[in-house]
Amino acid sequence: MWKRIDRQLKIKAGDGPPASQLKELGPAQELTVPHPVVLSEFQSFPVFEDISHHIKEVGAQLVKKVNAIFQLDITKDGKTILKWTIDLKNGSGNMYPGPARLPADTVFTIPEPVFMELVFGKMNPQKAFLAGKFKVSGKVLLGQKLERVFKDWAKY
Repeated sequence: MWKRIDRQLKIKAGDGPPASQLKELGPAQELTVPHPVVLSEFQSFPVFEDISHHIKEVGAQLVKKVNAIFQLDITKDGKTILKWTIDLKNGSGNMYPGPARLPADTVFTIPEPVFMELVFGKMNPQKAFLAGKFKVSGKVLLGQKLERVFKDWAKY
């Protein structure tokens, strides 16, 4: 039979270090970012903004059709420069910059030029994936639903 042992220490009032050993801390220093990222510098940023507006308008319909969360990691020279999340699983849909707040069903790691070609329909997503132009983790087949979202946006 299992025996439960409570190893948590009991702390009583006044058990801390004496006041003479405490050190007063100064004000917190502000962190400075050497090169802040300006989203508008990226060629994909206006596309993401436009898709975001489209999702706000027809998101409820897309949530019914898609029912998934996608995270898009946009890379440049092998380093992630942007992260966007398309949430078509909760509420009336949402798209926002940054990593997924809830676990993403599918994560795409795509170089920015490849992303631009995919979104504008200049490149077939299946052929690009099989050629190794971008990586997918999670539920790969949900990528076909995301492709439909991009095509629907292109008509918009």
